[in-house]
Amino acid sequence: MLQRFHLALKSIKTSGLTLLIVMMAVSLLAACGSKDQNTAEPSQEAAAPAQTEAPETTEAAEGPSTRTVTDELDHELTIPSKPLKVFAPYMEDSLLSLGVLPVAQWADGENGQPYLQDQLADVPKANFVGGTPPSPEVVMDFEPDLIILHTAFYAENGVYEKYSKIAPTYVFKNAAGDLQSSITKLGELLGKTDEAEQALSAYDQKKEEAKAKLAPVIEGKKAALINFNGKGMYLIGGNYFGGYVLSHELGIGKSKLVETVNSVDASPEILPELDADFIFTINYKGTGTANIKTLTDNGIWKSMPAAKNGYVYEVSDQYWTGGGLIAYGKIIDDVVRLLAP
Repeated sequence: MLQRFHLALKSIKTSGLTLLIVMMAVSLLAACGSKDQNTAEPSQEAAAPAQTEAPETTEAAEGPSTRTVTDELDHELTIPSKPLKVFAPYMEDSLLSLGVLPVAQWADGENGQPYLQDQLADVPKANFVGGTPPSPEVVMDFEPDLIILHTAFYAENGVYEKYSKIAPTYVFKNAAGDLQSSITKLGELLGKTDEAEQALSAYDQKKEEAKAKLAPVIEGKKAALINFNGKGMYLIGGNYFGGYVLSHELGIGKSKLVETVNSVDASPEILPELDADFIFTINYKGTGTANIKTLTDNGIWKSMPAAKNGYVYEVSDQYWTGGGLIAYGKIIDDVVRLLAP
């Protein structure tokens, strides 16, 4: 009897211990499950950003890397969306107005455009000998990603075909003949539309202020611009350089001699027909001194109203033959200073 009691007690203890172990195991599993569940939530939250949509590609965020445009000679070309290395000979003035430094600058011999050299001093020069564009080999060394020719003349004689093999080449018919249009287009080509608008706005304000000052002086009057150099002398018409500023920008009438042409020889024989109240003269690089003397010593010249009244002015050969907002702004300053001080 006593032996059975001990056996029963031993069985109870064994069962209790087993039950205790089972209960402890269940509690431990529950705790682990609770802990795993608690730690899983922050982990899921931390991982959440990785489950969001993938960021846009560079092309989607910044636009395509290239685009197709058509130039003024109907060439279709594919250009970088934001060109970084631009070669635009004789458009350096316009480039600088947009805050763009070219990879090379136009030069006549060793000389670039003097009035821009404070900004272009470190830019290499591309020599245009006799007005002929530099060879493709010279241009290739500058590694441009966009070439812009400011006049169709530069694209002649196979130049366009050769240049376009180096880089996309955009040709204006005459960028200097309509700065409003050419600066706007340049801004589009270079991804500088805001800069173009700002530059044109500042220039327009300057122009309108000048016209207001000049109005009492120039009403019903005409002006002529004569360029003297070592080869001769000629009147500059109203489509280029200072002639464009005088007639188109400031509204001063032009001589009938250049009504339908861009230039005409200014020989003594034409003096009787030179109907101009104001005459502006350019001594190009000092080479026209002899020709100036030939013309101004002529009796007909001395009898002309402009000469008799002291309305003949020698102006700078640097920017009066320039084609851009910087040059035009300087010309406007000169005209106001001379005619309406």
